[in-house]
Amino acid sequence: MKPRYFTATDDDINACRTTDIYFVRTMEILKSRGMLDERAFAEMTVGSLPGCWKWGVFCGLEEALRFMEGRDVDIYGVPEGTIFPSRTQSGLKLPLLSLDGKYSEYCMPESPMLGFMCHSTGVATMAARCRIAAEDKPMMAFGVRRSHPAISPMLDRSSYIGGCDGVSSLMGAELIGEEPNGTMPHALIVMMGSSKLAFAAFDEIIDSSVQRIALADTYSDEKSEAVMAAETIKDLYGIRLDTPASRRGSFSEIIKEVRWELDIRGFTDVKIIVSGGLDETSIPDLVRAGVDGFGVGTSISNAPTVDFALDIVEKDGKPVAKRGKLGGKKYVFRCPDCNSWEISPNESDIPVCLCCGSDMKPAFEKLMENGKRIYGERSPKEIRAYVLKQLETMEL
Repeated sequence: MKPRYFTATDDDINACRTTDIYFVRTMEILKSRGMLDERAFAEMTVGSLPGCWKWGVFCGLEEALRFMEGRDVDIYGVPEGTIFPSRTQSGLKLPLLSLDGKYSEYCMPESPMLGFMCHSTGVATMAARCRIAAEDKPMMAFGVRRSHPAISPMLDRSSYIGGCDGVSSLMGAELIGEEPNGTMPHALIVMMGSSKLAFAAFDEIIDSSVQRIALADTYSDEKSEAVMAAETIKDLYGIRLDTPASRRGSFSEIIKEVRWELDIRGFTDVKIIVSGGLDETSIPDLVRAGVDGFGVGTSISNAPTVDFALDIVEKDGKPVAKRGKLGGKKYVFRCPDCNSWEISPNESDIPVCLCCGSDMKPAFEKLMENGKRIYGERSPKEIRAYVLKQLETMEL
């Protein structure tokens, strides 16, 4: 049966039908030369992170492990949610994952396995950058409408792990074990014919457990619609401003006006939520202007992909590597206090942190042995807590 949508099924992915053709040809050649049992050790690194990023949030490991389960390979790596640089303190490429076994076991799976982590890591990292910019203000992920619907659960999970407090899509919220978050669309107000009618209908019809947040920028000036919402909805939690760029001028000045007009009428408890074209560079000014919460969409869901690469560095126990890569198995260490990283060719050679002088600690865990998982599944909430703890000492 011809698929309705242009997406791969679980069976397609598990069968490696989304891999690159050159891996198919590689397997054909290795089979013809009787080399399917040749062992190789490979490491996943990234040469550099996108733009001005100093660090990334490692995400997508859970999907990668589910995909690799049952394939006769050992996997080592850092836990999902680990904040990492692209280079060690001495400037060497930092491995985040390693695979050991017959190369034929992970030749075809390479492309989909990397895809799980490259995309998710980019999304989680951008969410974490916005999290730092938003300080302690609530921040919701509103970006699923900007990407293919088939990946909306992954986008919301990665956004949540990176630091968003909630997500808007039904499936994404179900995946992370939370209720979906959202307000009202401009379409409701347009269909009702007026902002006031829409506010009243929302308050009358929608269950009282849902926070009353009114969209206050559809037809009239933001401050007049904000006051209208506060006067229409008795228990109004907040108003949302999604002012289009063509009308914004100084968005921070609009926010200050709205806050003033609400306050002088006694609506001091009504929150101001903003959305529309926000990222880590625009959020700080809005925090200073008095914004109480953010809905961040496109900048997170369309975050740059992190270009992880998987390279063979050892074959049959002997160091090998293509140009630009370091041959031989590496042991990865991390300073528990400074988040500095280093690698060593010997497990017993424990590096010293150049920042604080402390001995570093081994950073890798054994995640899978002979295709059987050792690393237990962590909930998105657990991974997010791990990320937020690390973010306390991170800077953009």
